[in-house]
Amino acid sequence: MIIHGDAAAGDAAAAAVRAAPLPGDLGPLRSFDPVTVGHLEAAVWVAYYRRQWLRLLLLTAVLVHRAFRMDWPRTVHGSWLVLRANQLWAPYPHNDPEGARRCMRRFYALLRLAHGGPADPARAAVLEVDWWAAHRTQQHQPGSGGAPAVITALVRLYAYLYGLDEAAVRPAAEQRAAAMTLSDEWVARGCPPGSALLAAERAALVRSYAALLAAVHH
Repeated sequence: MIIHGDAAAGDAAAAAVRAAPLPGDLGPLRSFDPVTVGHLEAAVWVAYYRRQWLRLLLLTAVLVHRAFRMDWPRTVHGSWLVLRANQLWAPYPHNDPEGARRCMRRFYALLRLAHGGPADPARAAVLEVDWWAAHRTQQHQPGSGGAPAVITALVRLYAYLYGLDEAAVRPAAEQRAAAMTLSDEWVARGCPPGSALLAAERAALVRSYAALLAAVHH
């Protein structure tokens, strides 16, 4: 659900993935606050692009706790894994996609321990990093038609994690992709503090998570 996916090196998108229902009691994963999660993710993105790694770790810990409802020991461990995944992904053009996938696989394994899913953490990690790669292409190759690829990658991730039809999660994916486009513009302008683009990005993320919450409760 969370996790940034900057714009920094690419990897081929995985073949179409069908939604797989999550086993166990996943109630906590379906009761997040879209406003809180949207605002936190926006702050995480800002810290990422400014390479404020300590701030990113602290914000990620709060975001993981609020979005995934894990206990604090797993939250701290999971947040460290997410930070390392982002650090391995960040360099451009030469980064470490496989290292990022390994970290995200361990993160999703923690989530499975806490809530019973996803059934296959490795598959979830591949889908996670696929959208990071799609976004990187969009950011660094203007005119590549990247936005539809980002939406498709996010749709596949959400559908797998929540066991939903892809059409049900598309509105959430579209709004999150819109937030990324705003973030990319902010980065291109030099990451100015107080930019109106950041407020618009936060609003798009809130709409994204509100749409996701509506889909998982439909």
